[in-house]
Amino acid sequence: MSPVVVLVGPMGVGKSTVGQLLAERLGVGYRDTDDDIVAEQGRAIAEIFVDEGEAAFRALEKQAVLRALAEHEGVLALGGGAILDEGTRAALTGLNVVYLSMDVEEAVKRTGLNAARPLLAVNPRKQWRELMEARRNLYEGIATAVVATDGRTPEEVTEVALDALELKQA
Repeated sequence: MSPVVVLVGPMGVGKSTVGQLLAERLGVGYRDTDDDIVAEQGRAIAEIFVDEGEAAFRALEKQAVLRALAEHEGVLALGGGAILDEGTRAALTGLNVVYLSMDVEEAVKRTGLNAARPLLAVNPRKQWRELMEARRNLYEGIATAVVATDGRTPEEVTEVALDALELKQA
């Protein structure tokens, strides 16, 4: 058992929106590991970062991803930093992984790079660029397909992802 599609990419790229559309089009369920963590912990991800730090959150995230990969057969969206863990990247080997990409200007439009994103609290544009410099190669390294989301509607991104993976729709 494994997901039919796994979505990765930076915060605010549209993994949740596109993931739900993909699941609908493929006739499968949708799951988001960030939602799993929030439900399990009973608090927002930003609170976990503030209260316990990034390392504690990443440990929770790794477990949530491995559990979801073992349990879920539909479309799975991972948190933006989930791919930082080598074990997580290894667990994604052989799966249909779609990296949803966007540039910093698109990130500003979509998220406003607001303080609700704990890793972007100070100088969000600079921090977003630095995060992407550190993560881009990791995203690309595990991706079966890369889909640019800049200037595209969620429906257009969904179509491109389906075409790139050559998946049959329900």
